Amino acid sequence: MRQSEFIKEILAYNVKANIAMIRKAYVLAEKAHKGQKREGGEEYFSHPLGAAQILIELKADSATICAALLHDVVEDTDVSIEKIKSLFGDEIASLVEGVTKIEKIHFKRKEDYTSENLRKILLATAKDIRVMLIKLADRLHNMRTLKALRSDKQQRVARETLEIYAPIAHKLGVWRIKGELEDLSLRYLEPDVYRFLASKIAGKRTERENHTTEITKTIKRKLKEKGVVAAVFGRAKYFYSIYKKMKKKNIAFNEIYDLIAIRIITKTIPDCYSALGLIHDSFKPIPHRFKDYISVPKSNGYQSLHTSVITDKGKILEFQIRTEEMHYVAEDGVAAHWRYQGTERDKMFDKKISWLKQLLEWRTFASSSSEFIETLKMDLFVDEMVVFTPKGDPISLPYEATPVDFAYMVHTNIGNHCSKALINNKIAPMESKLESGDIIEIMTNKNAKPSRHWLKFVKTSKARSKIKSFLGMDIDQEKKSEKSKQVDISKCVQIVGKKAPIKVSKCCNPQLFDPIVGFYTKDKKITLHKKSCPNIHTLEKNKEVPILWIEKRGFPVAKLRLTLEDKVGALARVLNLFASYKVNIRGVTTKPKKEHVVTTISVELTGGVKVDEILSELKKLDIIVAVEEVKS
Repeated sequence: MRQSEFIKEILAYNVKANIAMIRKAYVLAEKAHKGQKREGGEEYFSHPLGAAQILIELKADSATICAALLHDVVEDTDVSIEKIKSLFGDEIASLVEGVTKIEKIHFKRKEDYTSENLRKILLATAKDIRVMLIKLADRLHNMRTLKALRSDKQQRVARETLEIYAPIAHKLGVWRIKGELEDLSLRYLEPDVYRFLASKIAGKRTERENHTTEITKTIKRKLKEKGVVAAVFGRAKYFYSIYKKMKKKNIAFNEIYDLIAIRIITKTIPDCYSALGLIHDSFKPIPHRFKDYISVPKSNGYQSLHTSVITDKGKILEFQIRTEEMHYVAEDGVAAHWRYQGTERDKMFDKKISWLKQLLEWRTFASSSSEFIETLKMDLFVDEMVVFTPKGDPISLPYEATPVDFAYMVHTNIGNHCSKALINNKIAPMESKLESGDIIEIMTNKNAKPSRHWLKFVKTSKARSKIKSFLGMDIDQEKKSEKSKQVDISKCVQIVGKKAPIKVSKCCNPQLFDPIVGFYTKDKKITLHKKSCPNIHTLEKNKEVPILWIEKRGFPVAKLRLTLEDKVGALARVLNLFASYKVNIRGVTTKPKKEHVVTTISVELTGGVKVDEILSELKKLDIIVAVEEVKS
């Protein structure tokens, strides 16, 4: 792109842009990278220029665009950070320094380098969020041009993008970058799945587009009749979101109907609810598919009304309704911050990126680089729900979070001393899975303390980090212990037919005794999949091979006698604890004894679990009066 065209795009949204400074950055970067080539053979300057163009689409400020143009000159040319500071000032120099590729320190392990790299990025980001926006633009342009790299490098970059950068884009609310990063990652990590989805979606595109056009025309007419000023348009859903839905619900592609979402962008919040009423009057709403993120925004600031309906043609259609300002934030996330400086939305900005500061705090307590990486991945959990305190304050948590996660999210001391939980005014076990809209109350006791068992079910990095900190645990030791207990699944199956080496599929990760099926691969191996894995729909049926589990034997059996309080749900809590250890229960007998129940349980200690470990955790349950192992 020519410099004149580049400048024209900036002026289209920001007439007050510092054009002289941007021209100077453009010229310096182009000159500094002159003669350098990328892996695909194109001029290297096309990369910083491409990253800057992505930021222009986000309507970034002048300093951010300059820093994007200059972000590789310090690393790859003889231009120093001091020279950038003298030419462009402290603000741009600070952004360039924050996003410049980390100098490669010689670590013993690759994960140590990755952790240190991320830590430095997050430190810089906490000071100025624009550093991460430039980094995301840099990564997106690299993903768009990933085809030029070797296959192994494509896989590594795509995996890192999917696990780290796409979730960060989600946390910052930059949806347009997040969606494209996920789709590009899927293209390289699961090429067969990507091609399958592309062909299926293209198959009925015309039919879908015609139906969507018909619906949008109807909605526009009805909104106009009602006096609501709004823009109405359809948006195709991203491939990765469709793939994730197939995996989560164990359904085939032809069972997914809402491939397009219709957006209604209004002027005011009351108009959003008027539009919602009109939609529900015009079509049949689907129960439990309505979400009000306007009243209760997501933790990244996202606001919108979501509803799904069945049209008169029997098609399922999703509507997203929001104001213009909400739409800017929904599309561009924190990048929209500079458009609203000085407004109420600006005051909420620090709250939206508070998770970064929490991450940096937890990095201090992390015992190793691998623990920090795991903490980061947990905190970037994409699917969220909202639960409430008894006073009605909303708390955002990942799906399937527990009362323990809730307690630590409210305050560390509440988590460290929680003894009981009430979910919707009913006492519930600490490992209960919360649901969106639940009202949670935590009872504390000064003598109560965290249990190691909690680590088996908590879903948030904050809870996990604080529990480990309290117990003085080292995650590396825990991982080694867990690894020693793992069973080699490939040695527990029997092939019906031609023998071949076996590998376990990473997409569905089948566990011991799950219903499974095998498929011959091009490298003459057999890949094991769960029968419910959505990916098997993309594999060739004639390469399927039946797989049987070898008879369950060879594991030690322990018999435990427990005296329980005679309460509803007591036995269920005990069995849930056994389930968390993935042991097989061979038999259960119960016998009433006054106000107690004596229960004898025989368990098969699969995966190297020690009976003393189970006994120790059982003793921590408040419903246990006594527990012992019965020696045969």
